[in-house]
Amino acid sequence: MGRLLALSLLGVALALLGERFLALRNRLKASREVESIDLPNCHLIKGIEAGSEDIDILPNGLAFFSVGLKFPGLHSFAPNKPGGILMMDLKEEKPRALELRISRGFDLASFNPHGISTFIDNDDTVYLFVVNHPEFKNTVEIFKFEEEENFLLHLKTIRHELLPSVNDIIAVGPAHFYATNDHYFSDPFLKYLETYLSLHWANVVYYSPNEVKVVAEGFDSANGINISPDKKYVYVADILAHEIHVLEKQPNMNLTQLKVLHIQNILSKKPTVTTVYANNGSVLQGSSVASVYDGKLLIGTLYHRALFCEL
Repeated sequence: MGRLLALSLLGVALALLGERFLALRNRLKASREVESIDLPNCHLIKGIEAGSEDIDILPNGLAFFSVGLKFPGLHSFAPNKPGGILMMDLKEEKPRALELRISRGFDLASFNPHGISTFIDNDDTVYLFVVNHPEFKNTVEIFKFEEEENFLLHLKTIRHELLPSVNDIIAVGPAHFYATNDHYFSDPFLKYLETYLSLHWANVVYYSPNEVKVVAEGFDSANGINISPDKKYVYVADILAHEIHVLEKQPNMNLTQLKVLHIQNILSKKPTVTTVYANNGSVLQGSSVASVYDGKLLIGTLYHRALFCEL
């Protein structure tokens, strides 16, 4: 009888594991085939060979790239080279990506940049916020951008218990931001378990020097984050749920759910989807970000190349 019970429990456990595995494959779209949609005027950006996970563009056309992201289990074409921040002036006739120098005293050897965001203060000071994973930990770095010298002055490193697995960031002040945690846990095994069991414990955190709090939660894997031009709405991409959440920003900086879009036209009553570019891996692998400025499209990737297109 005992052996029969043990065998029954084993069968139930295996069935549950099998169901979770198939559900995870479906959430990851592991068997999906991508049909390429090309643009006529595109070229790979020279100097970006090992990923450009995030891109942010200033109103004057200066584009920032975070490059060289490394994670356990993530392929890298430059495993021994630290990450960096590159810049491209999109107003130039033939824009080139140049690496920005960073002030002395900042630990460049362990620099592992992920999501980035810029903020322009009332006095026109430009701040660059960078999600950093030194030795696979989680920090947010704040830099001041010195345009004349193509230089980043490191101002502050932020660590907090509510930022255990930071993915992306959107700056809303000189030391204020919203950040996504793509997992609740920081431990790699617990992260895997959280994803496998589809616990929906990922969240969005608001940080300021005076207050740090969770302002939205219940995501499968909160990933990219951005803000509307009028600063009233925050958009959060839940990558495993294949949804974009539209959240309304409150006076106390909390976020309230407005609607969920399946990659649709923001805030319209009848959202539509237009695929501008798609590739089956022959040009780009693991695309993670797209940004547009004045008829120019930039596409970045987790660990591969970056693409510049004229729309």
